[in-house]
Amino acid sequence: QVQLVESGGGLVQPGGSLRLACAASGSIFRVNTMGWYRQAPGKQRELVATITSGGSTHYADSLKGRFTISRDNAKNAVYLQMNILKPEDTAVYYCNADISPPPYYSANFPYWGQGTQVTVSS
Repeated sequence: QVQLVESGGGLVQPGGSLRLACAASGSIFRVNTMGWYRQAPGKQRELVATITSGGSTHYADSLKGRFTISRDNAKNAVYLQMNILKPEDTAVYYCNADISPPPYYSANFPYWGQGTQVTVSS
């Protein structure tokens, strides 16, 4: 069984910063691409950023320059540093990881965290 557990959400004022963290645990052979997605009320879930095991990153165009994704492969963890937060960043943020669990050493299965609420408001 594989679990993704997120932390770091909360309430922040416009212009503030938050750092989200997500750690994968359980029966894991390899953690491949990890990423963050978000879903605002009444909207579809959207990509925020992804990072490969080698460190290559990809961001939603609208978030480049404010958000930074990073990971610690030794801890099977991914982080999202969010700066200059705006009210429109308010959403539930979900961690995602493509994981190869034994005995499926060459397969990739997507796993999701339970989500963490980020609210940007004065």
